[in-house]
Amino acid sequence: MKKLFPYLTFSLLLLAACEKTVDKRTEEPIDEEVMSKDIINAKIKEVLTAEHKFEWQSVSDVMVWSALQQSDKVMSVGYQPAGFANVNDNLHNIDINTAPWKEAREKVLQLILASEQKLDASLRLQDIIKWDESVLPVIDITVKNIETVKLLRASQLVRYAEPMGYEPQTDMANSGRSSSGCGSNTAQTDLVANVDYINIAPNAKQSWNHTFHKITQAWVKSTGAGTKIFIIDTGCENDQENLGSAFNQGSSSGRTIEKIVTLPRETFLGFPIGSVETPDDGCGHGTCMAGAAAAPRGTDGASVGIAYNANLVTCRAAEDVFIDASREVKGVSDAFTNAANRPDVKIISMSMGKITSSSQITDAINYAYGKNKLIFCAAGTSFSWTASWYGVIFPAYLAKVNAVTGVRDNNFNTSCTDCHDGSETDFTIVMEKASNERHPLTLAMSGDIPSTVGGSSVSTAQMAGIAALVWSRFPGYTRDQVLNKLIQSSANYPNRNADKGWGNVNADTATN
Repeated sequence: MKKLFPYLTFSLLLLAACEKTVDKRTEEPIDEEVMSKDIINAKIKEVLTAEHKFEWQSVSDVMVWSALQQSDKVMSVGYQPAGFANVNDNLHNIDINTAPWKEAREKVLQLILASEQKLDASLRLQDIIKWDESVLPVIDITVKNIETVKLLRASQLVRYAEPMGYEPQTDMANSGRSSSGCGSNTAQTDLVANVDYINIAPNAKQSWNHTFHKITQAWVKSTGAGTKIFIIDTGCENDQENLGSAFNQGSSSGRTIEKIVTLPRETFLGFPIGSVETPDDGCGHGTCMAGAAAAPRGTDGASVGIAYNANLVTCRAAEDVFIDASREVKGVSDAFTNAANRPDVKIISMSMGKITSSSQITDAINYAYGKNKLIFCAAGTSFSWTASWYGVIFPAYLAKVNAVTGVRDNNFNTSCTDCHDGSETDFTIVMEKASNERHPLTLAMSGDIPSTVGGSSVSTAQMAGIAALVWSRFPGYTRDQVLNKLIQSSANYPNRNADKGWGNVNADTATN
């Protein structure tokens, strides 16, 4: 399963992209005509190439408004009371139901409503509020008037105002779920014993790559008991009994698995459509990650996860691993705040990402970090030509996130065929054989014959599993103590590599 993050193919045909005159310095229209997707995408690529990240605050009001109109028109608005300082580091202490925050929210809402009513006088707030926010100081709202965008971005009550659902769309992104990490989680019948796995007691298959991280030796001291991993992904397949009724079997016992969903239902004209969203994995990617992190060490011959006695929460926050819709941004944000507010959750793992940044997701991550969660996110996976220039993706590049990528078994300084890396990378996992590109074992959608999964995705899930081994071994440690233990047990310590961070973790050393 290589194609976990769609590659970028931005059109550079700008001459016919907009009917209005174009300012060649910015590639943006001089007046307020809606910019075409070609122009927006080209500007995004320009910023990415220069800055290695794209944040909406760096572009004009016209581009932000155009991206809204070229998507679903849903805007994420972060608010604050006038004069409030350092929101990012205090989100976990903020109660948005207190008077100053309620007042700020109401003023921002009235500003939006008054502006939008200039286009449609019949509008009411309930017509344009997309979702209610109960934790973060954020408003999710439909915006059509460019004057609304200008007013919001100029207001001292507004921290950010940006499109929720605009992502550069490509042929790959539009070709279906299989291009976004879905559809490949099937049993693999060509796996070879003592090459791709070893059989271990009582009757489980241990993935070939565990050897490089001394997992067997670490298991003598810790198997993850007493820790809880929260996996934010595409859900968990109901038909995989090893993540259900057989979660406790063999050497795995006394632990829990919970399956939840934070992905909102799709809507049309403001009304929910389709069936109620469930935690069931319609993609397959989330099931892969759950298996790699915490599948049981059982008696049925299936593959075993690294933290086979850890507790697990799987959260369906998106349809696939490319976060390119407003409801997926909402789902991911709610997943982080859900995990943050659970005292028993210690580790959050997310093997999904975006091309553009999302301040709302950043808020949710800052909130979770403030609640002392240890967070791992995938550095990014795509076709090799994209990986050669496109670095660590959002949100893995954030400072409060540990970015994880994959390397080859013959050279730990060589990324896997499709893996992204860069200066923001923190850890690596050996997850690709140079000889045949074999990837680690995990659980298929059903049954006991393993599947395999690659990229920075599996690297992240397995890194979360290793962290669970360490925290289980040292249950009194703080988040920072666990992280320091992981860093000091890594191959590159004390000299961090420019693209591979601290490198491969030695789980045996980390659990000493």
